[in-house]
Amino acid sequence: MLYKDITDKIIKAFFNVYNKLGFGFLENVYEKSICIELQKMGLTVYPQSPIRIYYDEELVGLYYADILVEDRVIVELKATDTIIEKHEAQLLNYLKATEIEIGLLLNFGHKAEFKRKIFENRYKNRVIM
Repeated sequence: MLYKDITDKIIKAFFNVYNKLGFGFLENVYEKSICIELQKMGLTVYPQSPIRIYYDEELVGLYYADILVEDRVIVELKATDTIIEKHEAQLLNYLKATEIEIGLLLNFGHKAEFKRKIFENRYKNRVIM
């Protein structure tokens, strides 16, 4: 599996944070906490990493991925009841718009849940700037 060593550490950090903080905080609390955990594991993290969206080589949007890990994995955090299709689509769009192929959707809901998404570069049809 692509970047399994990194994604395994991210998932471990997710459960460490969830087990300590539980459910009910805002996403930014979880974001800062998981960044601390990932840094303790020796990973490089970039919170609020910009993602530029282009259409016909024109910049049409700017979004921010919650965390970029090791320049290899986009981590999108949620603090909601459950992961829904809209959350998964958001992460997939981030993957489509970047050279990053792996994303993790982590939900700090009533029940801890995560989803791993893959969108390989060979299937991407975009201009990278």
